[in-house]
Amino acid sequence: MKRILPIALWFLLIVTACENPFAPGLSTHLTGSNLILTEQKTAEDVLTNFSYAYNFKDSLVYADLLDSSFLFISKNFATDPVTDLTWGRDVDIKTTVGMFHHFQTINLVWDGTLSSQYINTEHSLKEIRKTFKLTLDGGIEIPTISGEALFVFRKTLLNPPDTTGIWRILRWEDRSTF
Repeated sequence: MKRILPIALWFLLIVTACENPFAPGLSTHLTGSNLILTEQKTAEDVLTNFSYAYNFKDSLVYADLLDSSFLFISKNFATDPVTDLTWGRDVDIKTTVGMFHHFQTINLVWDGTLSSQYINTEHSLKEIRKTFKLTLDGGIEIPTISGEALFVFRKTLLNPPDTTGIWRILRWEDRSTF
């Protein structure tokens, strides 16, 4: 019994002193583009956080993307004739959280930017049209959805002397056709 304890301690010392050659090292200087989440200093940063929220099913990050006056607009292709679907921030968060719980894996990839422009002279509103691919549970039951979305972002100053502000989604129009 006396021999096992010193061997176990020696083994523990060796294991904790070794580095795993297959594991990436941790960076001690994460800045800018090295971060997974952004500070939403640009409208494009919001889209980075949007895909993070979907891919990691993070409802807290998702809720922080939406402006208090957020509006979601889409079409209901299950009706004849096709009808409009519209809802606000609270319903969107509830619906998205439900989707996060329902699917085991979600993979959102932004394909390309179709257009990007400021829509007011103060540069506090920006419109971006993006194409995307959304895969749910590896595309097993639902094929990968390729679509288009139009986002309108609003820049909000956090306090009076602040000039950088934070961007959030004011309106999201899902322009996908199924």
